[in-house]
Amino acid sequence: MLVAISSAALLSCNNDDFFILPDRGGMDAEIWSVEGAVDFHLNGTYQVCIPMFPWEWGRETQERYDIHMVSDEHVFAFGGDWGARAMGITGTPLTNHDVRYVGNRYQTGYGLNRYYDIARCNNAIRWIPEGDLDAETQAKFLGQYHALRAMVYLELVKVYGGVTLVLEPQDPDNITAQGRASARACFEVIIDDLTKAMEYLEGITWTGNDWGRITYEAAAALKGKALLYWASPQFNPLDDPKHPYDMSRWQEALAANREAYDIGLAAGKRLVENYADIFRIQGASNPETLISRPYSTDVERRGHNGERKWRPSSEGGSPHLAYRASTKLLDAYPMKDGNQLGEDGEYTYDPILFWKDRDPRFEATFAYNGSTWALSGNANRRQWTYEGASNDGRSEGANWGVYCKRFASPTLSRTAVDYNNDTGGGNPVDWIEMRFAEVMLNLADCANETGDMGTAKEMVRQIRQRAGIEQGSNDYGLGHIASIEEMRALLLNERMIEFAFENKRNADLRRTRNWHKLSGEILSTVTIVVEHDETASNASSLRNEKIAELEAIDPATGRPFRDGIDMNDPVEYSKHFKARRIVQAANFRPIDIPEYHNFYTFHNDYVWRGVDIYPTIGWEGGTFDPLDD
Repeated sequence: MLVAISSAALLSCNNDDFFILPDRGGMDAEIWSVEGAVDFHLNGTYQVCIPMFPWEWGRETQERYDIHMVSDEHVFAFGGDWGARAMGITGTPLTNHDVRYVGNRYQTGYGLNRYYDIARCNNAIRWIPEGDLDAETQAKFLGQYHALRAMVYLELVKVYGGVTLVLEPQDPDNITAQGRASARACFEVIIDDLTKAMEYLEGITWTGNDWGRITYEAAAALKGKALLYWASPQFNPLDDPKHPYDMSRWQEALAANREAYDIGLAAGKRLVENYADIFRIQGASNPETLISRPYSTDVERRGHNGERKWRPSSEGGSPHLAYRASTKLLDAYPMKDGNQLGEDGEYTYDPILFWKDRDPRFEATFAYNGSTWALSGNANRRQWTYEGASNDGRSEGANWGVYCKRFASPTLSRTAVDYNNDTGGGNPVDWIEMRFAEVMLNLADCANETGDMGTAKEMVRQIRQRAGIEQGSNDYGLGHIASIEEMRALLLNERMIEFAFENKRNADLRRTRNWHKLSGEILSTVTIVVEHDETASNASSLRNEKIAELEAIDPATGRPFRDGIDMNDPVEYSKHFKARRIVQAANFRPIDIPEYHNFYTFHNDYVWRGVDIYPTIGWEGGTFDPLDD
């Protein structure tokens, strides 16, 4: 018999129960000789290791995950909580006890204890070779466990820099894990795991109910991503005399990402033809998906309530602030020819008609005032986003100036939006954790840093061609890019656009050491107000009269008057609506993020109950530098 939580144990050689998960029952060694039993164990491991749709866990603020999910692309931080404190816009600055990504619970559920997730992998990696399964079956299991362990460690290292390395099952009576390993030692383990995963999974294909499992091409993509992080400024600063810049890391990352790109192509991976369809093509039919978390409304406890967070209230939604775009995100999208706002080109930006002639990904991502947003099976449905608007006779309540529409189902009826009672209702769209576009942009980053501007531009060019950007006179907006620094800036902006609301922005800013550089910026969003005299004593009545005029039914068409307005004529538009209004949360400060937040520190329980666990430099009492070897 294996002691069960030989499997689960955690963090230090201290025997305190903080480091022991409560399930201390027996685990029969024979399970590692029964394919179905291992499969069951593996399914549970996927459940805790593969990320969910952002904001679908339901405990983000309780467990303080929002610290790692806020960014300058959306305004979730307007709600306060820990994410707002991480951005320094309200409350007191984060302290040593505030970041709890590693976990702070005895429970064994998603996001509650990352070392429990690692322990599941450790048990399997240790004991599967001792079982009686044939070599091929063992290999397909081991490849997945190695990849999953690498995924968890990579996420931990992104947060903390250097972490406790636990690579063997722990005996509750003799826990040997202790201290914090350097970032270098952690990445060596991560890369070794992913190299083994590739070796084990080469030639393995998944079909049917196995869709969503880690593949050879996914392991290759993860290895490329891990090496990209190791080469990037978070771990390889450009101007730190104590830790000299190491160009060889970029060479290694380039080779790994080029290999991942080639392996993906050979496996049939490619960009989905239409950007708007990325999250609408489900399962194995989506050629862009590399790593995903499959959802279903037909399988118990496999649904989610994302649709409710994306939709306006008139369509059964309760829109979530994490899907409300910041002004910065709206302004990040280039024009239709790829040129940035204000650059000379085929199109001129109009701050009143801010959606006009933009990168087609803008239209695919956002619903703005008067735009078409197909919902509830109505392909011609229009979304009116001015304050006080009603849509289809239903009030929008506190209307947003812009909504995120890229994940929402165009056919699901508003009465079926809610996911109910663990099964039934809702939109079962899969969460895509990694897609082929990310491999391409990872390759572009590595190519740029090693002086291969041609490859860097070609990857972006393909991304922009898929988006529907026109070549124009400036090569899809790439022609004027001549230096590594210019390409760095373009790639960071391209990631913000391409992966909008895919929970990558926070990590990208920290990876490139730009997180603290947001300091001084104002987090803001936009609202739309109808044209009326706001200085008049009867301003409220004038506003209501204008709204009534816009929503009055035209007897000739049977449609509201507003439907006949030419929304792409600035003169006509301005008769009825004011220019977009920039708004920020009342009484919030400008962003203020200390540079030492490049790496967070473990919370006090972890530090005090562990052995040789020291705070990260910059934090109170901090002596551990993750970049020291």
